[in-house]
Amino acid sequence: MRMMTRTTKARIKAKPMKVVFLRSRILQLKEEAELQRQRNIAELEDLDEATRLDIEGYRTGTYLRLEIHNVPYEMVEHFDPFHPILVGGIGLTEENVGYMQTRFKRHRWHKKVLKNKDPIIVSIGWRRYQTLPVYAIEDVNGRHRMLKYTPEHMHCLAMFWGPLAPPNTGVVAVQNLSNSQASFRITATAVVLEFNHAAKIVKKIKLVGEPCKIYKKTALIKKMFTSDLEVARFEGASIRTVSGIRGQVKKAGKIELGNKPKKKGGQPEEGIARCTFEDKILMSDIVFLRAWTQVDVPCFYNPLTTALQPRSETWRGVRTVAELRRNYNLPVPDNKDSHYKPIERPLKKFNPIVVPKSLQSALPFRSKPKETKSKKDGRAVVPEPHERNVHKLVQHLQLIRHNKLKQQKIKKQEQKKKHDAEKAKEELVTKKRQREERRDRYRTQDKLQKKMRRD
Repeated sequence: MRMMTRTTKARIKAKPMKVVFLRSRILQLKEEAELQRQRNIAELEDLDEATRLDIEGYRTGTYLRLEIHNVPYEMVEHFDPFHPILVGGIGLTEENVGYMQTRFKRHRWHKKVLKNKDPIIVSIGWRRYQTLPVYAIEDVNGRHRMLKYTPEHMHCLAMFWGPLAPPNTGVVAVQNLSNSQASFRITATAVVLEFNHAAKIVKKIKLVGEPCKIYKKTALIKKMFTSDLEVARFEGASIRTVSGIRGQVKKAGKIELGNKPKKKGGQPEEGIARCTFEDKILMSDIVFLRAWTQVDVPCFYNPLTTALQPRSETWRGVRTVAELRRNYNLPVPDNKDSHYKPIERPLKKFNPIVVPKSLQSALPFRSKPKETKSKKDGRAVVPEPHERNVHKLVQHLQLIRHNKLKQQKIKKQEQKKKHDAEKAKEELVTKKRQREERRDRYRTQDKLQKKMRRD
């Protein structure tokens, strides 16, 4: 313990000594730098200005004059000295234009969600421009799935076209530059992940068709594709019917228009696919194909030209579809096929299963078809007077028995009510008596415990 105490004290004493040594070393370096600067000034004082600039370079505080050529006349005409111009440089990679992928998140104070391919104004590095982003999210299997709207409280991927910026560059997005906007102006924030990215953004597609000709397990499907080229693109794709029969697209099939024989110069119908299925399908079956299709990112970016117009005016770029409809009083298009309609399915009546007699003998008893009772013929039976009297007497007896049972039931219910009321009274008296007994027992036990404590 004494040795540990001594070492600890030695460390505590050595620590301030180390700090003092570092401070003295820093002061020594500063003095050496100042002496070297004084020597440089003394050596360069005798040289002329041009030679001194070549050797020493421009000194701090020196004013420069920049000459910029090919400047639009609007910039000179609308120049405002209260808004200075910043001069900077960009790297060689930032002079190119391409696709950029960013980690994008809508600002929590912005009220509305952002729609896919709606124009936004982004500020990246020295540049500000308007672009049309495509939002996506990465699935577990690495697929980039397109999103129609930005998620509420999480990041997503945004890909857009514009001047390239290095990775980890911050991005700020707004929807317009109006100063009279009442709500929060910053729409979203992002950071650049990659540029010239080759990731494909896909979305779900569902193609629906119907059979036009059926063979054993092969069928020709129409209204699913528009051309033979599109059929060739989906060769090998999995399809299925509503009833659950699976199949596969094989190749483009040919069928004459109107099921007529093919004439000279007659053109076969386009977009018919030859498909194979697990089982024979019906003409009433609906065949559909689920697949993924690639979404193209628009190659569009519009640089902001705020310096080429008066400060009182607001820069206007590409407008959204909602803004165009609002400005031109255009109604929202109403597609009748998109409305929900009541589904009316007629009840199908299937023919009874007919099992041949040669097969019935080999079946077990449970699976054998049972004989059904023959239907009654529609002839009416007229009773005789004696039969009518007997039937009337039986009806009277049944009515008397029914009334008697009804009265007995009412009487039993009344007796049960009286019994329940008496039972409730007895339970109340029993609870009161048990409560008093418990109270006396607890008092006796308390007295005994007190007496034992005194003893």
